[in-house]
Amino acid sequence: MGKHSPIAVGEKSAAAMMDMSLDDFRDLVGKGSLPAPKPIGGHERWSVADLQSVMDGSAMDEDDFTW
Repeated sequence: MGKHSPIAVGEKSAAAMMDMSLDDFRDLVGKGSLPAPKPIGGHERWSVADLQSVMDGSAMDEDDFTW
């Protein structure tokens, strides 16, 4: 079986993926600059695809935001 890439991550992993402190990550999520988490079975998880779309610029059109 091959290596799996996560499709959703917790807050600490999401902040690490963005190479920022947890406080900075929380601040940007709170301001709406980064996507909000999605509830999954009582846990909050960030979509890796949503985070990547911020970085590659494809989330720049507010009409396309999923958060």
